[in-house]
Amino acid sequence: MSDPGSRIEDLVALMARLPGLGPRSARRAVLHLIRRRGTLMAPLAQALAEVAAHTRDCSICGNIAEADTCDLCRNPARATGEICVVEDVSDLWAMERGGAFRGRYHVLGGTLSALDAVGPDELGIPRLVARVADEGIREVIVALNATVEGQTTAHYIAEALAPTGVTVTGLAQGVPIGGELDYLDDGTIQAALRARRSLQG
Repeated sequence: MSDPGSRIEDLVALMARLPGLGPRSARRAVLHLIRRRGTLMAPLAQALAEVAAHTRDCSICGNIAEADTCDLCRNPARATGEICVVEDVSDLWAMERGGAFRGRYHVLGGTLSALDAVGPDELGIPRLVARVADEGIREVIVALNATVEGQTTAHYIAEALAPTGVTVTGLAQGVPIGGELDYLDDGTIQAALRARRSLQG
């Protein structure tokens, strides 16, 4: 059996793999948890185990869900004829925070990348095209990060959807070049959503 010091180092190493935490901040977080074993660490461990056991990807949009489909996809009020395409679940949550979009989503899980062997199938783009027909979608809003990869993916999606005749738009003003949705304030996201522009031609 490993000694307690080794277990602590293992926990620090795992924490350091989280976004925004390096080795030093991970060590501080672990020390904080250890000092509050009963009131914080044990409940956190239980909550992590529960989430690991009961969450999955929504079979329709790719959001995180506790059932086969997420609350947003099951909500009939969200069947507005609009789908917002985002790169990651964190971007979906950022859009929901602002409350400006009331339709449904499609989470790609990344962007097109030949180097990383990420193609249209890996991103579920054929499934998006099928959803447009199946759900009677009138507009697809491509809300990808304003990076080279994001814009390349956005144009590919616009081309893939062209035969369907659906309107394809993208976020406009307020999203800086290189900006990521998860780091933008709610007002900026709302302004960009309201001023979206066509991606077709």
